[in-house]
Amino acid sequence: MTPRELISRVGGPTVLARALRLRHSTPILWKEIPPKHCPTIEAAFGIPREQLRPDLYRQTLPARSKRKEPANA
Repeated sequence: MTPRELISRVGGPTVLARALRLRHSTPILWKEIPPKHCPTIEAAFGIPREQLRPDLYRQTLPARSKRKEPANA
């Protein structure tokens, strides 16, 4: 996700900056979302860090069931 997409999704740069305790103009200057802010953004807005920075955080896949299903089920 780009900083511009994030800003739009959360309701503007001021909303994002307040949640992160930054100056209102700081998020506008980002070229990419700083990793140190990902946990706070995730907690405040419910956007998974894997979406914020997929280059740094891998999406976890649900565990597969170890139980084998019968072939004729």
